[in-house]
Amino acid sequence: MADAWIRADWLAPANIVAGTTLRTGDAGSIKLQGRKCWLNQVHGAEVVTAGECGETPDADGSVSRTSANVCVVRTADCLPVLFCATDGTEVAAAHAGWRGLVAGILEATIAIMDHEPADIMAWLGPAISQPNFEIGDEVREAFVSADPGADACFEPNERQRWQADLYGLAKRRLSAAGIGSISGGGWCTYADAEQFYSWRRDQDTGRMVTFVGLK
Repeated sequence: MADAWIRADWLAPANIVAGTTLRTGDAGSIKLQGRKCWLNQVHGAEVVTAGECGETPDADGSVSRTSANVCVVRTADCLPVLFCATDGTEVAAAHAGWRGLVAGILEATIAIMDHEPADIMAWLGPAISQPNFEIGDEVREAFVSADPGADACFEPNERQRWQADLYGLAKRRLSAAGIGSISGGGWCTYADAEQFYSWRRDQDTGRMVTFVGLK
């Protein structure tokens, strides 16, 4: 199993199982007893309670408070963010591309959880890194207009466009929401073709599954 998925490197309680599948593995290799809550991801800020929604709801986040349901998101450059309560009773997952970040998916996920932000920790799974994430003025403006300090997450390039730090943008929003423990964020899906799928690199490609559940 070690070569099928990456285990989340956070200080979560022992009853939390979390990580991301590699392109050498699949969701079937994850030995969890719960039912996976698949989402029809639409780059928005809708969050559902796993087990209390339709078969495949239009949403970009889910929360679970029971081992019967596992929160999952699928990505191939967008940022998967996992959450868990420090007492090990609640978990959540969010699909956070730049559109989702602007829409407030992280804040919406935190808001639906039963715990205070100070009692929630977050893990950032594999996503595209700043050197490989080129965007236009309109994307930068969407972030900076709401948070002038987000300007630090954009570097100009020689094409008069910008390199965006998706991890940095997410960390700013998580910190502003009151999340004190933020881990992960050290990969690049675009650069590491051996381990990860990347839409920007390959266009027609598969997806990694990032998951979090309660034992």
